[in-house]
Amino acid sequence: MTPVPQDEPHDGPVAPARLSRSERRLQLLRVAQALFSSEGYHHVSMDDIADRAQVSKPVLYRHFPSKLDLYLAVVDECGRDLLATIDAAVAPVAAGTAQDGRAVVAAIVRAYITFVDVAGEASTLLFESDVTHDADARSRVGHASRQAADRIAEVIVQVTALSDEEARTVSAALVAMAEGAALHRMRQEGSASAQVTADLVARLAWAGVAGLVEDSRTTTT
Repeated sequence: MTPVPQDEPHDGPVAPARLSRSERRLQLLRVAQALFSSEGYHHVSMDDIADRAQVSKPVLYRHFPSKLDLYLAVVDECGRDLLATIDAAVAPVAAGTAQDGRAVVAAIVRAYITFVDVAGEASTLLFESDVTHDADARSRVGHASRQAADRIAEVIVQVTALSDEEARTVSAALVAMAEGAALHRMRQEGSASAQVTADLVARLAWAGVAGLVEDSRTTTT
């Protein structure tokens, strides 16, 4: 999320410059992301966000009608970042230039590690959200992860010749493995480097995927 300057007159401390509407929205998203990531949805109020952003509550509510609307906008932003990272990882497959299935799996794992490295605790808004009371909210929070899994499933079909349904199952398992390793690395002091972590998980995952490649070849011959 692109940083923007502080801005607009309000009842609290005076900010040095006014922001355009789009800049204000980005600033509020950035502030909310930091608070939701560190404190959790249920422990953050709109007052907290307004105070941290140095705006009045009416300004905040002009951009986001409720705390849930603001939370879901933050989640959508994180989701777009995740999908962009996944798309970049699988681009060689989509272009038909990837020859090594293990390299494809490694690229997918590295994509998750890269995303978590960049997003930090904000990645938990997608992977470990505490907004579970509302079915619509749960679905929205999980939307980006489902899209990423679908994208990866398309790649798995290309490198294994599995059916679409089988590829979606394998994709879900690979995503869970990559997410878990990336979050472990972020939280574990002295953990392995991004490259080492990606290589280890890719080797583990590819051992299973390679077996599926052989199985599918045997079935179709």
